[in-house]
Amino acid sequence: MRATKLFNEFFNSEKAGGLVLMACTALSLILANSNFGPDYHHFWETSFEGHSLEHWINDGLMTIFFLLIGLELEREVYLGELSYIRDALFPIFGALGGLMLPAGIFLLLNFGTATQSGAGIPMATDIAFALGILSLLGSRVPTSLKVFLTALAVIDDLGAIVIIAIFYTKTIFWSNLLIAMGIFVLLLVFNRTKVRSLAPYLIGGIAMWYFMLHSGVHATITGVLLAFAIPFGNGDEKSTSYILQHFLHKPVAFFILPVFAMANTAIFLSGDISQILTENYSLGIGLGLIVGKPIGIFLLTYLAVGLKLCKLPTDLQWKSIFGVGLLGGIGFTMSIFVTLLAFDNETIINNSKLVILMSSMVAGLLGFVTLRLTLKQTVEIE
Repeated sequence: MRATKLFNEFFNSEKAGGLVLMACTALSLILANSNFGPDYHHFWETSFEGHSLEHWINDGLMTIFFLLIGLELEREVYLGELSYIRDALFPIFGALGGLMLPAGIFLLLNFGTATQSGAGIPMATDIAFALGILSLLGSRVPTSLKVFLTALAVIDDLGAIVIIAIFYTKTIFWSNLLIAMGIFVLLLVFNRTKVRSLAPYLIGGIAMWYFMLHSGVHATITGVLLAFAIPFGNGDEKSTSYILQHFLHKPVAFFILPVFAMANTAIFLSGDISQILTENYSLGIGLGLIVGKPIGIFLLTYLAVGLKLCKLPTDLQWKSIFGVGLLGGIGFTMSIFVTLLAFDNETIINNSKLVILMSSMVAGLLGFVTLRLTLKQTVEIE
């Protein structure tokens, strides 16, 4: 399978960004639990224009992250793994399995309780972290496996975005929402009338973000909408979409996601860890990510191939798919993001973040070991 230049650029920036993300997370935890802890917490709570610095990062900077995800999804639809329906169905079924089973496990343990709203937490995959772990395996990883994990994670995150829009919107201010959607329609008109300059789309995107922010629907949705309004053309290096996606790779991987990680993992470790881990919401998150993700991804893709709805890439084995499913259990960025929307209780939020970090580490380690053994066997067979 021939990877496009932009896909390789996306993969390389994300895998390096994943390693930076790990380092920033470790640094944040150390600072939060050091003598500088109170000052470190206070820094992220610094108020600016009526909102904390953490809030601006989560609702502002993360919109740019979702813009990049949207642009990558658009490229996959037009030119990549999702451009042919039979090829697209394989990661789509994987993503659906990885969304449904973790949510089902969480609801099984939390339905009817105050924490049932956390069902979306174990559903998403952290692209940067997952690709960062995969990159540690080096050249033994076939391109088709990189593409599968990237497509799976992008579809996964799109599913999470839809879930955020539907289930985590409490009050809708229709006038602001209609204005935001009106701007989106205007940007689509610009697209259809072949306006290629980025400026009108970026200005319109900022205006759409402002009204979406004040509509009750989470503002980060703007990023994905804007991505699909920006002209794709033939997808070459001169296309508007390509230029923006190329520009965003490094700022997202090396600034936005690390800053998000540091702002949201300033977790003060206190209390009885064993008690935290046995809470129903903790079990739902942990089992959803470590068990639900790989089993859901594996079973639904295996079933789809068995029913001849799609096919397993010829250079991959089912063991490798299960290994990638384990990497899908690295929730981190999106799981923490959903946690902030799902819960109001600070103790539950902090405990959930801790469980997400621990579960993501376990899932990443299991995925790395599984793929190392699996891919080594593949090389020997060849």
